[in-house]
Amino acid sequence: MDSGAGEGSEMDDYESLIATTDAERLKQAWRNEKAAPEILQFETSLIQRSREQIQLMEETVEEYAKNGIDPLTVSLYQMDLDRTLFLLRSYLRVRLQKIEKYMFHIQKTTELWNRLSNEEQKFAKRCTEDAEQHFEQSVLSKFPDRYKSHLKQSVISEEDDMVPEPQLDTFVICRSKSFLGAFQLDDSGEEKPVDLEADDLYALRYKSIKPLLQSGQIDLV
Repeated sequence: MDSGAGEGSEMDDYESLIATTDAERLKQAWRNEKAAPEILQFETSLIQRSREQIQLMEETVEEYAKNGIDPLTVSLYQMDLDRTLFLLRSYLRVRLQKIEKYMFHIQKTTELWNRLSNEEQKFAKRCTEDAEQHFEQSVLSKFPDRYKSHLKQSVISEEDDMVPEPQLDTFVICRSKSFLGAFQLDDSGEEKPVDLEADDLYALRYKSIKPLLQSGQIDLV
């Protein structure tokens, strides 16, 4: 009798832990990262909780399978585990792809650099070091001195014109979480304000709605 009560309590605790809150937050973090042209702030607390949930789910599935729990129940828990693993891996993979593509831009931009986790910063450093070494050995060493920079086309370039940057002018699909009223899309005031209604979809330039995304008032789709 006590054993059954304990098992029921354990299942309630587990189901409470994997309640849709964090699962939905992880899914939305993944969607935001996929849709945003630049790398976003690393979701440290959410990722840590998700990793802990995955560990608990793995232990629970293993224990239930070992104790002969109904296979359907085990299968449902395994589906939750697979879903969370997929979202976590996809979220991290998208971020690594952005780091590889914009590594030089990210490394020289303090705001972007601070958005990376410690592990991502280590990865970005290795990427830039490997890329610089490869460029030097394969191409740059054969060029005249004025063309040996991996950041500039030549020494007369005023900017790092060889460094790819994310296109913040690109359009994204977004959804407002609540009624935000009239929102000015540009600083010049040349464009008309847009009324942002709750749960409506809008196609807007990323750089216009970037502050709203950072403050958590809208989500990307």
